[in-house]
Amino acid sequence: MPAYTQENVTDLVQGHRVHRDLYTSPEVYRLETQHLFRNVWMFVGHDSQTPNKGDYFTTQIADQPIIQVRHSDGEIHVLYNRCPHKGTKIAIDREGNTGKFFRCPYHAWSFKTDGCLLAIPLKKGYDGTTLKETENGKGMKAVGAVHNYRGFVFARLADEGISFEEFFGDSLSSIDNMVDRAPEGRMEVAGPPLRYMHKCNWKMLVENQTDTCHPMVAHESSAGTAVKIWDELGNPEPRPAAMQIIAPFMSAYDFFEGMGIRTWPNGHGHTGVQGSIHSDYDSIPGYFDAMTEAYGADMARAILDENRHNTVYFPNIMVKAPLGQLRNFIPMGADKTLVESYVYRPVGAPDALVARSAMYNRMINAPTSIVGHDDLEMYERAQEGLMSEGLEWVNVQRLYQEDEDFDVEAVENGTTERQMRNQFNAWAKFMTPQPSVPNAEAAE
Repeated sequence: MPAYTQENVTDLVQGHRVHRDLYTSPEVYRLETQHLFRNVWMFVGHDSQTPNKGDYFTTQIADQPIIQVRHSDGEIHVLYNRCPHKGTKIAIDREGNTGKFFRCPYHAWSFKTDGCLLAIPLKKGYDGTTLKETENGKGMKAVGAVHNYRGFVFARLADEGISFEEFFGDSLSSIDNMVDRAPEGRMEVAGPPLRYMHKCNWKMLVENQTDTCHPMVAHESSAGTAVKIWDELGNPEPRPAAMQIIAPFMSAYDFFEGMGIRTWPNGHGHTGVQGSIHSDYDSIPGYFDAMTEAYGADMARAILDENRHNTVYFPNIMVKAPLGQLRNFIPMGADKTLVESYVYRPVGAPDALVARSAMYNRMINAPTSIVGHDDLEMYERAQEGLMSEGLEWVNVQRLYQEDEDFDVEAVENGTTERQMRNQFNAWAKFMTPQPSVPNAEAAE
């Protein structure tokens, strides 16, 4: 394996092909943690997870442990989860309420919920030292910049870099559609996420979200079996929600081609431009009435008729707006990814809508799911197969065009691999620092 540096690692991305080391090399992963995941905007959590002053929850951005906390002024802050004294993690519980301050469990240094140093036991012991002038003497360090977009909290670890607005651009329309599906215009997290570990590189999961040539193949053993049994029963009506969810995974290639794929700059994109596997679910009684009361019939219909399939927000989350879901693919190593699958409650919508989303999450994304494990089997086979010396390069050439421009929005055939190429283009771009754009994120 060659020695990779920030200067030569981008050579691993070459138009319609990428080198296998992108998935297998610990050195490439180390460079990603040092550069890529610092330069882009990464998902942290939802503000409904910390609704009250002092509420916090712990998570991580790649290898960085962080805390999302609601400060005394009502604003959300994102702090590195370590004491500036000896480095001890301040919070080890998944979530809780810390009151007005954090207290280190090792030496009892305490900090306000915005990270500022509050008190040190035996403070006189630092008289005559330069502690106050050091970074350690200022308190818990905040991440470089934070932005709360319609309840979804994102952070950029780097102190300077691309602004939130420039990074996401028009791709935020998928989050808009998800939130607009709530009659009251806001979402709330509906319980803890489903979480389980995948023995594969994080990029495999992200690519799979817009890979429309695999469902009818990889999911034949699960969705295919369910459809076969239902056919043998004579396709009785009404179809239960479980069949409405699982049967579309066996749609033919021409269905997925017709769905279309839209790509945006900086690695973002979505499947399901002209409808999706979610388009033909039964209506939920009372839901359209609630939406009509909130938006008017025409606007309500326009919001609900937008049935995007999977929206990938580069580098590592997927949003499924029609079901109010978000999946976070947290890189843990070159061959290790923690997956968190969240369900959100559209405030003001019938409970049956959340129940259907939770059913989908259990059937498709859970550690006990019958569909998600088809994908997991493919990821782990690919992770093992890429260790083979047979070929060095991975092909992403389907519907490739020599003059592809990833700096513009594009809509193409629903089975193109353009979105994968878009992601790799963004990967190479953000492995180097990006010019700063004036913004107020750092102060939010």
